[in-house]
Amino acid sequence: MKRLILPFVCMLLLSFSESESGLTKEEREMAISEMTNSHDHLMIALHGLSEAQLNYKMTPESWSIAECVEHIAISEDTFSGMLLGLLKTKADPANRDKVSVEDKDLIAMMVDRSNKVKTQKPFEPTGKYGSHEATVKAFKAARLKNIDFVNSSDADFRNRVQEFPFGTVDAYQVVLFMSAHSERHIRQIEEIKYSTDFPKK
Repeated sequence: MKRLILPFVCMLLLSFSESESGLTKEEREMAISEMTNSHDHLMIALHGLSEAQLNYKMTPESWSIAECVEHIAISEDTFSGMLLGLLKTKADPANRDKVSVEDKDLIAMMVDRSNKVKTQKPFEPTGKYGSHEATVKAFKAARLKNIDFVNSSDADFRNRVQEFPFGTVDAYQVVLFMSAHSERHIRQIEEIKYSTDFPKK
């Protein structure tokens, strides 16, 4: 089985520190837990899949598992870039009133596969990483980097906001969104795996 990152995260949790403007210990723990769990869930979902299974499509128009993984990897890079850009803007406590969703509600909304969303073209899989193995490697590297960043950053995540199609979120919620987005597509992968015509091997 692909190596999971729980031991790495356990070491990070031992090094938590709070700052006046940074994340609280509880916020940091929650974000790292969400990112760790979705990372490990993906590795488990992909374990042992053959080329035929990775490339199987339920319909000609739907994504394969390999394409779902590429979408997750592309999104990880895009959302982390968005986060870094947002944290370069000026923090303003007045922004707190603009946030339109609670943390738990944001996660629940994202992982709910009954709410269908059209993927924007920049997020669509195109084979940009060259292979499934390279795609997984790119995702893992990006996710570990993001976990390390959230663990070590003392930036003010809560007083910087970003407009999303469904409303306004703060920088901390961008992290939660990124992880929940991964989980959403892991559930899509599981739907593919449990479909009637999914290859046996």
